[in-house]
Amino acid sequence: MTDAVVVRPATLADIPAIAAIYDEAVLLGTASFELDPPGEAEMRLRMRTLLDGGFPYLVAMKGNVLAGYAYAGPYRLRPAYRFAVEDSIYVAPDMYRGGVGTALLAALIAASEQRGYRQMLAVIGDSANAGSIALHARAGFYPVGAFRDVGYKFGRWLDSVMMQRELGEGANTAPNG
Repeated sequence: MTDAVVVRPATLADIPAIAAIYDEAVLLGTASFELDPPGEAEMRLRMRTLLDGGFPYLVAMKGNVLAGYAYAGPYRLRPAYRFAVEDSIYVAPDMYRGGVGTALLAALIAASEQRGYRQMLAVIGDSANAGSIALHARAGFYPVGAFRDVGYKFGRWLDSVMMQRELGEGANTAPNG
């Protein structure tokens, strides 16, 4: 398998691999606060909803293997938040530390800027998730706080770490629209 990471737009044909990565994250990790994997049908619906809304949804390939995926979605649904997006990134465990997360986040930032978004927020599950926190910091995100003990999974309380990054002109100018 090649070491090169190639990022491309996700398609519905990617759902089985995306669902498998997310299933493992839900069942074994604390990045997601879901307790039960949603399954392929729900993952397909979630992807369609984001794509129909004009949000970027990407996958990273290493050779013929789907190594991870990322998407941006609405931060909140109230209209004043329409220029802010929240990112989500999931990498297959056997692909950690191979540049997949870095490539996905860089491409997601660029795709979100191209769509006119001005802020990207990361809501990182579990303050012990040092890898995700470091990934976001390297991409220019800064910490804005944490919600302590807001999730309960695997018999313990979990924090949500909040990080933020400006996109494009950020808040320096009024957005179009």
